Amino acid sequence: MVPSRALLGPGTTAIRCPKKSQNQNYKGHGLSKGKEREQRASIRFKTTLMNTLMDVLRHRPGWVEVKDEGEWDFYWCDVSWLRENFDHTYMEEHVRISHFRNHYELTRKNYMVKNLKRFRKQLEREEGKLEAAKCDFFPKTFEMPCEYHLFVEEFRKNPGITWIMKPVARSQGKGIFLFRRLKDIMDWRKDTRSSDDQKDDIPVENYVAQRYIENPYLIGGRKFDLRVYVLVMSMFAECLLWSGHRRQYVHLTNVAVQKTSPDYHPKKGCKWMLQRFRQYLASKHGPEVVETLFRDMDNIFVKSLQSVQKVIISDKHCFELYGYDILIDQDLKPWLLEVNASPSLTASSQEDYELKTCLLEDTLHVVDMEGRLTGREKRVGGFDLMWNDGPVSREEGVPDLSGMGNFVTNTHLGCVNDRKKQLRQLFYSLQVQKKASS
Repeated sequence: MVPSRALLGPGTTAIRCPKKSQNQNYKGHGLSKGKEREQRASIRFKTTLMNTLMDVLRHRPGWVEVKDEGEWDFYWCDVSWLRENFDHTYMEEHVRISHFRNHYELTRKNYMVKNLKRFRKQLEREEGKLEAAKCDFFPKTFEMPCEYHLFVEEFRKNPGITWIMKPVARSQGKGIFLFRRLKDIMDWRKDTRSSDDQKDDIPVENYVAQRYIENPYLIGGRKFDLRVYVLVMSMFAECLLWSGHRRQYVHLTNVAVQKTSPDYHPKKGCKWMLQRFRQYLASKHGPEVVETLFRDMDNIFVKSLQSVQKVIISDKHCFELYGYDILIDQDLKPWLLEVNASPSLTASSQEDYELKTCLLEDTLHVVDMEGRLTGREKRVGGFDLMWNDGPVSREEGVPDLSGMGNFVTNTHLGCVNDRKKQLRQLFYSLQVQKKASS
């Protein structure tokens, strides 16, 4: 189904790559005189993102920045570079880049819904309605304008409810509007008809119409959503999934919109740590209810990735740090709003900077260009290994039970975690193991 076995380190599954001698138009990277990656004195990195990421990369021991067209071992690229250059780039075994080739199968709103709908039908056909119901975590959605008539049919079944229109390829709340009457979108529909011969770039006039969640859970009278980071190291049949960084955010309204308000405080921002949010919910509803909520969120991560596993072009050189946006309703049901392939790494406050620094440092720990990890780790800093050829148990030696009786998945979102202490213990034990084996 989704992420499966060991991830860490290169070569979980073989892949064909064009040899440099076969086509001189390919640009080779990671070509360091045939040295194995464990023997390299430094790791050459490249990125065009001038934000927290650059700070983290430049301060990482043994990492050296490469500019212009220099050869690199690690490239945190933007999606435009990927689209234009990936198919013309030869990469050595150890090289890593920060996106899957067609990541948009999960991160474009229309594609995400299409894949989830298809996967739900597959589950219902193969495993029954009970299993298929585990995919009921996204609001009823239609792609516009191509599904306009289906939308109208649904709209007329439920008059008076609110719908939200979202551009399929934008972010930060741009282009979004609410409506309750069909005539509110008639002019939009006339202006945004598009041809069937669209290419890879989806124009902004393509939208999704999504049923608006009108009963959101409120904190202090404010609507909010959760940002959870999920690190995927592979989309092969054998791959691995690390669930969100432990120090997540709860966005008390959309930050990109809220920061334009005259009463916005740049130092305080409008965010909560997920740990504080979990404590708040537990005090109001009890720990068992909260545990169920977070388990339902784990289900969202796994099922959404399962829905695209067969369509995303996997490559052992690629990894992806996804940003999941999740809304909680008054019944404490989590809803998947969207998945971001390029979650913002620009800090909006000092606290935000510290969080994103830790997030990126731990992402690099898991990607493990240095070759320090064994592949058996269950926790690396703020990341928890949640899928490894099936769900990963919190306890050692517990089998993967099909009934999931007493099985507890190895996820601790919002729980207390001394990240620095965990990392010190992890890398100390790895050094001890290395000395013992040498």
